[in-house]
Amino acid sequence: MPDGDVNGARLVELLTARREQLVTEWVAKAVPTVRGRLGELELRQELGELYEALLGGVRDARNPSDLHDDAFGEARALLAEISRSRARHGFTPWETAVGLFALKDVVLTAVDPGGMNAEYLAFLDFSRLLDAVGLFTFETYTRAREQVINDQAEQLLELATPVVKLWEGVVAVPLVGTLDSARTQVVMEKLLQALVDTGSEHAIIDITGVPAVDTQVAQHLLKTVVAARLMGAECIVSGIRPQIAQTIVALGIEFGDIVTKASLADALRHALRSTGVQVDAPAPSLEA
Repeated sequence: MPDGDVNGARLVELLTARREQLVTEWVAKAVPTVRGRLGELELRQELGELYEALLGGVRDARNPSDLHDDAFGEARALLAEISRSRARHGFTPWETAVGLFALKDVVLTAVDPGGMNAEYLAFLDFSRLLDAVGLFTFETYTRAREQVINDQAEQLLELATPVVKLWEGVVAVPLVGTLDSARTQVVMEKLLQALVDTGSEHAIIDITGVPAVDTQVAQHLLKTVVAARLMGAECIVSGIRPQIAQTIVALGIEFGDIVTKASLADALRHALRSTGVQVDAPAPSLEA
């Protein structure tokens, strides 16, 4: 220890001499917090590596209670990986932190409680270090969890915005749910890429599954249509139900020369006729 701290040296001696015992007790206390989602052998390896990193930091740091000391670099890296792993596997912040805080209780039981001796005073510094470990773990867990949520949201956007090829030269984007700025960007990107990949000249944007159309939704649709037109494709908006038609009129929304149809079938029929495919109107059903 660079500063020759007697208290710290005593703690290092204790942590080194009782390494196996303390790690075993730490794992035993941490096992219930993982609720069977992590094997005991895997947990022992994980906590054993962290124990060694913390011990090395306490031994080499100028300030053994400062987790941000360069000597704790390996410990911080291990803590970050543990936190990210727990976040990805659905552990709660409490489950993540309490297993690490258990080391404080384990070390405390090994410290000589008789008065304010060097060993006990060193434990107070170690306790402050473990408090910093808990805060660092929580911050890293929170960032990792936010990233997991963002990744899942992006995946849902991808799944909720499919582009399907209906016919040679005709693709469609069936929209379901609310259309906001983020989703509009995904729609644009996927539609434009599909136009390039398939060489289609007709794109149908079906809003049958969109619960309501307001000015903002209409603007998003118009942006998508303009983007597709810049790629040389004619856009048709289908799924204009009576309620949506009334709303559009009431809001004074202008779709200009954009073709609109009541159903996806009508839109496909229009697109096929535009490509020169002869499509007969369906024969009326006869009641028996």
